[in-house]
Amino acid sequence: MTAAPQRISRYPVPELKDLPEDIRARILAVQEKSGFVPNVFLTLAHRPDEFRAFFAYHDALMEKDSGLTKAEREMIVVATSGANQCHYCVVAHGAILRIRAKNPRLADQVAINYRKADITPRQKAMLDFALKVANEAYAIDDADFESLRAHGFSDEDIWDIGAVAAFFALSNRMANMIGMRPNDEFYLLGRVPKS
Repeated sequence: MTAAPQRISRYPVPELKDLPEDIRARILAVQEKSGFVPNVFLTLAHRPDEFRAFFAYHDALMEKDSGLTKAEREMIVVATSGANQCHYCVVAHGAILRIRAKNPRLADQVAINYRKADITPRQKAMLDFALKVANEAYAIDDADFESLRAHGFSDEDIWDIGAVAAFFALSNRMANMIGMRPNDEFYLLGRVPKS
């Protein structure tokens, strides 16, 4: 007996052919690069204007040159998504972190307890702040900034840490609310060599 296919969202998922051209083109480009379409693209296409806004902000945060490496930005996503119990983001961004850090163990460590992960004290300070932004932003004070500056982060880097944590707090909540399911492909990415 085979299991019934599992839905990827509580909301309708549009057909690729029915999407506006700019969204369809973006999804096809992602598919060409990765070999599959991450479910976040399909589920958020339910609302095209919000899809565009979401990915514009995502790209502004995650793809720019900054004092944070792309792997460090993914660490923030994985740690905060773990704290927010976002299955989709831990699995999907865990895969990206494994690839960007070239480390098959790091994402699991960061998702479960970054304080015991094989990362630098600077990265632990970064994640301490990111978790505070995600869960206790009301308690942030000047001492938090001073601690990060002591680890060599600029004020712009601190903005980036906070913005990534805040953006993915929104993403985590949306993914949990709509029941977004991670693609099976994510589970092995960065764990085993490509064949």
